[in-house]
Amino acid sequence: VLNFSNFFKQSLKSRNIFNNKTLLFNRINLSKNVFYRSFCSTNIEKKNSQILTDTFDRFHSYLRISLTERCNLRCQYCMPEEGVQLSQKDKILTTEEIFRLTKIFVEEGVNKVRFTGGEPLVRKDVVEIISQVNTLKPKLENIAITTNGILLARKLQDLKIAGLTQLNISLDTLDSDKFTLITRRLGFKNVMDSINLAIEAGYNPVKVNCVVMKNLNENELPDFVSMTRDKPIDIRFIEYMPFDGNKWSDNKFVEYRDMIKIIENKFGKLERDKNELNDTAKTFRVNGHVGTVSFITSMSDHFCSTCNRLRITADGNLKVCLFGATEVSLRDMMRQGATNDELKTIISTAVKRKKEKHAGMYNIANQKNRPMILIGG
Repeated sequence: VLNFSNFFKQSLKSRNIFNNKTLLFNRINLSKNVFYRSFCSTNIEKKNSQILTDTFDRFHSYLRISLTERCNLRCQYCMPEEGVQLSQKDKILTTEEIFRLTKIFVEEGVNKVRFTGGEPLVRKDVVEIISQVNTLKPKLENIAITTNGILLARKLQDLKIAGLTQLNISLDTLDSDKFTLITRRLGFKNVMDSINLAIEAGYNPVKVNCVVMKNLNENELPDFVSMTRDKPIDIRFIEYMPFDGNKWSDNKFVEYRDMIKIIENKFGKLERDKNELNDTAKTFRVNGHVGTVSFITSMSDHFCSTCNRLRITADGNLKVCLFGATEVSLRDMMRQGATNDELKTIISTAVKRKKEKHAGMYNIANQKNRPMILIGG
């Protein structure tokens, strides 16, 4: 996490906010709260649209918030086999803090929020959180969640009543034994039941996330695509991405063009579907199928130029890029008494420091970053 004093001193210097250097240096020995308040009270004029716009003119309208670092599965690509050091409970954002941050971002133009984890449904107040965030509609248009589906069946009705509008369910194999191998846990039937219940509940499409790994599940791609024949499912094949502890290797990597070849060998030519500007997925259709097939191509064909996503980790750090190690603690600033305007200044400064693109998969594999479970899927 960045040292806050250095973070802001560098930002102030680079943007020439203070012409009188004495004014800045007289504040360095003051408490953090006083320093940040003096920083925020300067006559810096920001339009709302500028706070979440970076130096490459990317406006960030999509916020992903991790609700917990805990999970009831141990997926190979997400968590190291030996586990991870979890944050103490008092370091995790509270219900009130999550709502406060969400409201701030929505005020500045965020129109979609996705709750992730860990596994978000292991958090006992998940329905309450969604219910509170639902009060931010209609300015907030979509409330989504990404879940492994293990607990979804028992909570789905309450989640829908609370205001959940979009649903992603992770599933990397259609073989129950292989499911146990990948996740290091049981629960395949629970996930399949959850997918069917979500369809019955009216979610359209139900998005199914599948991380594709060579010599593990790439042979199942046609079986996944068959699920879209009669059901409103969007199967989303995700390129295997490197994170701390997941033993990423290019020997396990399958790029999306090769996935398409595997699928077209069985189903014929895929038809390209319409995507919105900021979509992370390249979406296709099989002729005659109700559902769709999408590819998340973060490694082989990145979409950094249209990225509109920001992340907040379960312990309250703002992360402007999934693959970047730089983080800023919004939790600490809230607990030190920062006002909403001060938080917006911190957010804006972080967004302005976002890089044009990630470093590429081989460089990312050699860089220090959190395990995926501690970032938020």
